Amino acid sequence: MTDQTAAPELSEEELSEQTRVRLGKRDRLIASGAEAYPVGLPITTTIPAVRAEYENLETDAATGVTVGLAGRVVHLRNTGKLCFASLQSGDGSRIQAMVSLAEVGEESLAEWKDLVDLGDHLFVSGEVISSRRGELSILVKEWKIAAKTLRPLPNLHVELNEETRVRARYLDLIAREGARRMVRDRSASVASLRKTFADHGYIEVETPMLQTMHGGASARPFVTHSNAFDTELFLRIAPELFLKRAVVGGIERVFEINRNFRNEGADSTHSPEFAMVEAYQAYGDYNQMADLTQEMIQKAALAIGDSLVVTLADGSEYDFGGEWDRISMLDSLNAASGWQITAHTPLDELRGYADSVGVEVGQPTPGKYIEELWEHFVKPGLTRPTFVMDFPVDTSPLVRDHRTEAGLVEKWDLYVRGFELATGYSELVDPVIQRERFVEQAKLAAAGDPEAMRLDEEFLRALEYGMPPSGGMGMGVDRLLMALSGLGVRETILFPLVK
Repeated sequence: MTDQTAAPELSEEELSEQTRVRLGKRDRLIASGAEAYPVGLPITTTIPAVRAEYENLETDAATGVTVGLAGRVVHLRNTGKLCFASLQSGDGSRIQAMVSLAEVGEESLAEWKDLVDLGDHLFVSGEVISSRRGELSILVKEWKIAAKTLRPLPNLHVELNEETRVRARYLDLIAREGARRMVRDRSASVASLRKTFADHGYIEVETPMLQTMHGGASARPFVTHSNAFDTELFLRIAPELFLKRAVVGGIERVFEINRNFRNEGADSTHSPEFAMVEAYQAYGDYNQMADLTQEMIQKAALAIGDSLVVTLADGSEYDFGGEWDRISMLDSLNAASGWQITAHTPLDELRGYADSVGVEVGQPTPGKYIEELWEHFVKPGLTRPTFVMDFPVDTSPLVRDHRTEAGLVEKWDLYVRGFELATGYSELVDPVIQRERFVEQAKLAAAGDPEAMRLDEEFLRALEYGMPPSGGMGMGVDRLLMALSGLGVRETILFPLVK
């Protein structure tokens, strides 16, 4: 008799042999008049429900209650007249199935030993009992294959490597509680975001993912072609310009949880395809959006962990509680560097500062030098969640000029655990100034900048009908889970893009 606890790591040749054997079992199952993949089964309950109801059942006790449930076989032990299987539900809950000669008969027991493999989905019906070892079990009176697997499971006692986890997430979900927990946590956090928006009177909308002109951020787009319209289209890099159209139309508090696509590099914090939440509030500004963003993140932390102090993947803790710091980009840069940089510091002087500390700037504009120098001096020292306020105007073409500081705009970036998590603006709603900013971006595009925005006449036309003073914010959903879990972006996306 066999004692199968987990399939070993197999070569492709061995996998092919395992598949051949399992295909033979599938054929024998069908030849017997049974189904390898039945359309329906007489299921009456679930493994988690049975465990919850009978978690305190005494050792070696019977309930007299018959149930029908299904799960995946993750442990299998055949020992003469009594066979055992551990069935696992989608959430990782397990229950033991006991198949005895006395209960199912000789023919059924022989079929069990011949046909059931690790990984199979199995339906069992029988009495809920507790074994002599105190294990909650089903004393099986009837069983059926619910879905015959043709490949063996990976070794459930050995952690999958990262490549296997991201390339075969379905195996990761079967094998690892951390993967299942991330799915639950992501769902809970997104539900929390939606509830916070609803509590503040926001309306959720959907905007186009295929656009005739990309905009709303500085990024390189994916380009495609529409056969129906015979035109070039872009996968959106941001929903901003359409959400602002909605505000023009009178949807004064609007948000979208969306998929964005940027044809750029991929690393531990970036993915070419990612989820983002973006929101706009008429008659608001960047201060109000910072308040809202802090509330959303703190409530998301509570939704998945019941505490503002979260435990990260490496076992360390991070505190999302209290009021978060708000620091000026220029003031914090000058305090850390000892220099006196302003929004009007000449480009040559900024270049000299950068050269003196070995900072390279890809796009040599005054604003980019300031931002890169800030990242060099200040960013590494940020520990608590921090809003970095008031950015140079030339790096933020969709943002309103600062109300008191010439050369700056009312923009913040939120840094958590060393990376940028969200951004917020007092929105630029003057169509004349917006056109000027677009023209400057168009010049950069003409000079070869692949991330520069294009002149969007349709959006400008909408602004000319009048957009009220507004605040806006955007936050990566994948990055939110990174902040709350301590994991990389490929772990927080269920099916990340890989080569």
